[in-house]
Amino acid sequence: MTQGDKRKAFTIYLYLGALFITSLVVSNLIFQKFFHWYPFGDVTVFGAPLFELSVGILPYPITFLITDLISEIYGQKKANQVVTAGIFASFFSMGIILLAVYSDAIPSSPVDNETFTKVFGLSPLGVLASMLAYLAAQYIDITIYHFWKRITEGRMLWLRNNFSTFSSQFIDTLTVITLLCLFGVLPWDKFYGLLISGFIFKIIIAVFDTPFLYLLVYLMRKRFNLKIGEEISLD
Repeated sequence: MTQGDKRKAFTIYLYLGALFITSLVVSNLIFQKFFHWYPFGDVTVFGAPLFELSVGILPYPITFLITDLISEIYGQKKANQVVTAGIFASFFSMGIILLAVYSDAIPSSPVDNETFTKVFGLSPLGVLASMLAYLAAQYIDITIYHFWKRITEGRMLWLRNNFSTFSSQFIDTLTVITLLCLFGVLPWDKFYGLLISGFIFKIIIAVFDTPFLYLLVYLMRKRFNLKIGEEISLD
């Protein structure tokens, strides 16, 4: 690989990392708003409407698509580095939110203390719960992905993409909802409905993002003349 190609590959890696971190931080900031999606009509699960979801779930699947793409093209080490950077960014944003919450608003402020705290006051607890779930889920996703990559010798991309995402997303959904219920952010009577709705929603997204992963991997392999299973070294 030429130095020009290596610089280009590094630039793409930086942009992927930026998209990953942005998606993660945004999902932690907006998670307190919930919506109801009706693809199968008015269906309930354990008394809770199917797909009664936090809007924070919308950008979150993007992070798993990006880590799978980085894993495939740049390797496990680079994928783990992006995950670690995402954790740092999320905790840093939580610190800024805490400072903002405890900073007293002036009388002429367009947003008063009560309104700001109502929107962002629970975010630190939500971010903590999300980070604990995220930490486990993302590293498990990357580990399982590379396990199947070795077993299949770089073939059957759909298998490692979906198997790794299914396993990690269940762990993520279970952990974050459990912690949010323990912290009192969510009531326990919503637990099973949100768990099942969240997991099924993430499975649907994982299935639909597989063609996009195939397309992106194809474009990257073509651009950098990579063989199946070959990775770009940025070191």
